[in-house]
Amino acid sequence: MGAEGEPIVVGVIEDHPLYRAAVARVLADAPDIELGVVADSVGRFAAGRQRPDSVVVLDLKLRGVQDAAAVLEVVGMGHKVLVVSAHAGQAEVLGAIAAGARGYLSKDSDGDEILRAVREIAIGNSYVSPTLASFVLNSSRERHTGPKLVLSDRERQVLSLLAAGERDQDIAEAMNITVRTVRSYLDRIRDKTGRRRRPELTRLAIEEGIAHRAD
Repeated sequence: MGAEGEPIVVGVIEDHPLYRAAVARVLADAPDIELGVVADSVGRFAAGRQRPDSVVVLDLKLRGVQDAAAVLEVVGMGHKVLVVSAHAGQAEVLGAIAAGARGYLSKDSDGDEILRAVREIAIGNSYVSPTLASFVLNSSRERHTGPKLVLSDRERQVLSLLAAGERDQDIAEAMNITVRTVRSYLDRIRDKTGRRRRPELTRLAIEEGIAHRAD
């Protein structure tokens, strides 16, 4: 049970119909859980207006908003996110945690582990499956021992706009500079960080607290 003996409200955002139905059934059958909004995208979940401070079981590979951006949006709505994804590599796990997810499981997890994670997250704890925990621990060590990343104000602004999904042309217009200058800033960021692809740069923005969270 949640606070004061109330059931834990848990929503589901998952675009695979069979897996979505299976997770919803596991949650609905638990005596201490109240099944909330079940949807196939972040947008449709938002339309269901699930009350804040509930737990949301979230897949990463969705239609529309996905990956770390999906975590950011759902966290921005005031929910505690448990990612359950078939994609459980180091980049996905760290990106989701950096975006605010309280827990991460692979889709190999059984119903009992999903319920255990939901209950831990509901009371304010975190839960990462033991097979993935080493990613988080190693990242934490590197963050505390590695050199501090230094980006200029303009580089941080470019990175923030990229993380918001803007194209190079959009960034140029927003900052009143040329596309060539935008790409020059991005090249400098890549040289400083070693991150080459746009999803990696988006995760960097989240890790550095540069990405805009949803209101």
